Amino acid sequence: MGDQETRAALDRHWAASAAGDQDAEHEIYHDDVITDYPQSGERIHGRRNLQALRSHHPAKLTFTVRRILGSGDLWITEYVIDYDGKPASTISIMEFHDGKVAHETQYFADPFTPPAWRAKWVDSMPQS
Repeated sequence: MGDQETRAALDRHWAASAAGDQDAEHEIYHDDVITDYPQSGERIHGRRNLQALRSHHPAKLTFTVRRILGSGDLWITEYVIDYDGKPASTISIMEFHDGKVAHETQYFADPFTPPAWRAKWVDSMPQS
């Protein structure tokens, strides 16, 4: 699969995620995909388990993709997941094999108030 096809598959994946279409969202994954959540130390084995876990999430989720970067077999998506009104900045690193995701690592970060001491060196980012 070329870069344009992979990007189109990612666009479909994130659109399905945003729409809550669990079947379409998980088409991008190999049956034996491994998904890692390093911050919680969890590893999910298989597309069925990943889809079951995500379909049982108790919060109402919305997704805002900020950008997608990648080529070949390695793609990174930066996005915000909103959990019942609480945003989490998220990075998804997807490794493709034979046109499907074989391994995904996701990092989640809660927003925080910046310390006052660094105010003279920074600007506020635009809200998305």
